[in-house]
Amino acid sequence: METIQFSVQGSAAVPYEVTFIRDEDGLIAVCTCSAGTMGASCKHRVSIFEGNRADIVSANIEQVATVASWLSDSPIAACLDEITVAERELERAKKQVSAAKKRLGAVMAGKQ
Repeated sequence: METIQFSVQGSAAVPYEVTFIRDEDGLIAVCTCSAGTMGASCKHRVSIFEGNRADIVSANIEQVATVASWLSDSPIAACLDEITVAERELERAKKQVSAAKKRLGAVMAGKQ
């Protein structure tokens, strides 16, 4: 079993502890932020998986690359990919809604 823990500065005064555990059963990531303790996804874990070092305040910043490498072949990677696809679709949908509202405004104003 391999464990890597980071201190990450979030919105609270005290940094959050983000822990990654890899063993024969897979990969687990936990965070002490409110989302993490409630069992929800949090930006702190995702950020580290993406290789982002910006908010890490612990001295082991070089281990971010190790954690990111653990992601391959993990079900977590598939979930992150799914979120990326859904976010792109959401952006397209927002643009379609905006365009439709503009057309509606023009029609209601008698400009089309």
